[in-house]
Amino acid sequence: MDISQFLRKKSISQMLEQTESKHGSLRKTLGAFDLTMLGIGAIIGTGVFVLTGVAAAKYAGPALVLSFVLAGLACVFAALCYAEFASTVPVSGSAYTYSYAAFGELVAWILGWDLILEYGVASAAVASGWSGYAQGLLAGFDIYLPTALTSAYDPAKGTIIDLPAVLITGVITALLMMGTRESARFNNLMVFIKVAVILLFLVVGVGYVKPDNWSPFMPFGFAGVATGAATVFFAFIGFDAVSTAAEEVRNPQRNMPIGIIASLLICTFLYIAVSLVLTGIVPFDQLNVKNPVAFAMQFVQQDWVAGFISLGAITGITTVLLVMMYGQTRLFFAMSRDGLLPGVFSRVNEKRQVPRQSTMIVGALVALFSGLLPLHKLAELTNIGTLFAFIVVSAGVMVLRKTNPGLRRAFRVPMVPLVPILAILFCGYLIYSLPSSTKIGFLLWLVVGAVVYLAYGRRHSKLARDTSEG
Repeated sequence: MDISQFLRKKSISQMLEQTESKHGSLRKTLGAFDLTMLGIGAIIGTGVFVLTGVAAAKYAGPALVLSFVLAGLACVFAALCYAEFASTVPVSGSAYTYSYAAFGELVAWILGWDLILEYGVASAAVASGWSGYAQGLLAGFDIYLPTALTSAYDPAKGTIIDLPAVLITGVITALLMMGTRESARFNNLMVFIKVAVILLFLVVGVGYVKPDNWSPFMPFGFAGVATGAATVFFAFIGFDAVSTAAEEVRNPQRNMPIGIIASLLICTFLYIAVSLVLTGIVPFDQLNVKNPVAFAMQFVQQDWVAGFISLGAITGITTVLLVMMYGQTRLFFAMSRDGLLPGVFSRVNEKRQVPRQSTMIVGALVALFSGLLPLHKLAELTNIGTLFAFIVVSAGVMVLRKTNPGLRRAFRVPMVPLVPILAILFCGYLIYSLPSSTKIGFLLWLVVGAVVYLAYGRRHSKLARDTSEG
């Protein structure tokens, strides 16, 4: 077996030629505002409405704010690296595409397989979370589903399928098949609602903050803050999904960096503000609940605000599901176009100019997993998969600066190699802070990916065929 076939790279010009093809190209409809809203739609959801309470109660205490700062720093450094790649290589596929240019086909496949885990598991887990909030909202109106339809298969509980998770996945799939412009408009509306709800919480909640609740500030030490950061990192997953939209963006060299960095900065600010107010209202040891933000309002007898927060949580989780499934379909599109996955994933509908068949397949898989499998354990794999992608992209910036210094870069990461190295160190530390079982599960996923690549991708690679013909 020739080792050079694993190291073959796609040139930037080859990638750009693919996007200009009349057949199989995607419609350019998104601007900087759409991308920023796409990023906020992906980032603000389960993290702020669910994970904040668990992380404060079990790991960080009031120092949860430092956990968000630590996780945010890791993301900011990585976001700058993503912005340089997105402005230089405005092609679908995110970290997968960037790795193809910087490291070659094998690393690109590993990153693509890694992102399949990130988007796929996150989508299924988010759909399950949406189901829980939706059932809670219905219960407020004394509406209850049959037990068999309320959760994933569990004979002990008498549950068979999580019907609400399957239904919301179907709705999002239908929306994505309508077109990118329509999906973006829906996302923008939902983002406005959930940001308004968070601002309502902050405005009402700040009047109930008791500084005594912030003492002791760091009850579990800095190790707890680090573990909390690794836990709440799930709250930041999503800004990288913005880069999957690169091929559908008008003036991507300008708009991609704006969308990536602006969405991350806005969400980091909101997370820090929410964590300060939340731990100021409720003693941290009482926050181990599924709906900590709504619980805080109930704690101070502001039930009407708690109701709005439940609505905001549902809209927030809906947009996360939308962007995660969108990212998954565009990743499959890019990998299929390169021959590493079957061709069905890169077929584009002529009228809508979206990969409708790929979208249907992704929707069916997410509905299957979210409806039948309990995914709370697998959600941790999403964190490690994302951190791994951030590390490789950050390293790729340094590699491409050395191997292709004359490449036109509309946005350049400042202070290279310092910023990419900081991104690698921060993300590496967060991976180190994750449980051993998560690391073992991730390695097993990569082993499965290696088998799939050797059995299918290596043999069907279009780059390999073009190289042999040349």
